[in-house]
Amino acid sequence: MAVEARLLDAEERAVGGRQQEAALGLARRLPSLVVAAKEIASSAMHGVHGRKQAGTGENFWQFRPFVMGEAASRVDWRQSARDDRYYVREREWESAHTVWIWMDRSPSMAFASALALQPKLDRALVLGLAAADLLVRGGERVGLLGLTRPLAARSIIERFGEVLHAVDRQPGEPDDLPPAGALAPRTRVVLISDFLTPPAELAARIADLASRGARGHLVIIVDPVEETFPFSGHTEFLDVDSKAVMRIGQAERFRDDYIRRLAAHRDAVASAARAKGWSLAIHRTDRPASEALLALRMQLESSLDAFATGFA
Repeated sequence: MAVEARLLDAEERAVGGRQQEAALGLARRLPSLVVAAKEIASSAMHGVHGRKQAGTGENFWQFRPFVMGEAASRVDWRQSARDDRYYVREREWESAHTVWIWMDRSPSMAFASALALQPKLDRALVLGLAAADLLVRGGERVGLLGLTRPLAARSIIERFGEVLHAVDRQPGEPDDLPPAGALAPRTRVVLISDFLTPPAELAARIADLASRGARGHLVIIVDPVEETFPFSGHTEFLDVDSKAVMRIGQAERFRDDYIRRLAAHRDAVASAARAKGWSLAIHRTDRPASEALLALRMQLESSLDAFATGFA
């Protein structure tokens, strides 16, 4: 028993060391990921629209000429003194919604095959940060689920990057499920992950987040190798969460069964999302990140505009 315990301790230290090294590697890559997120957000900016208009609120929106018949108390005398006309200070209509973003940073997200443009983790971070930037430019408030409060800052990418950098330098690895806790009805949540987790656990977490009426969108990040299983001959598979190794001969014989199992898993994940009225999209890392960002932007704009018009 003592020998077995020592072996287990050594295995845990080895796994912990790999995970710490991966976290440090991500910390080193974050500055370049922030730059990439800003670049694809700028490329997707064309067509982004906000819903800002005059109404009741706290934030200044614009000055407009005073109209005869309005109360004199509405005149902004300081602005009017600069011209020969009277001006009214209008405030912005409070139409902004809160969107929470969660990007899976568990060990399985570090995988990258030779066919991928970047690891699943890097793609998830770039996509999530770029989406935050577009949402803020469109007049929304955005927060990192479980990490920050909702923000509407122009420097949202840099601020979120700093938070993620600080978190990754702390001991321990993030869970492969988003943080638990019901979200308010007038909120949206974007979950970006490979979702290689038991569907029942994911369904329970989605139900928890949506229990007060929040709506969400799942983005499944997948490496092309994970979909095609292009292995043949003697192949060795390593578990990212432990030192477990599986060696099989004639790996091609397992391809059809693997693809069936993957399809069944995807169906279960999609069912968990549909059960709460959430949407889902799949993005492969051999495709440009801009494709996924544009699709996500269209999905979010559609759902947020539905909220604004009262049909959500």
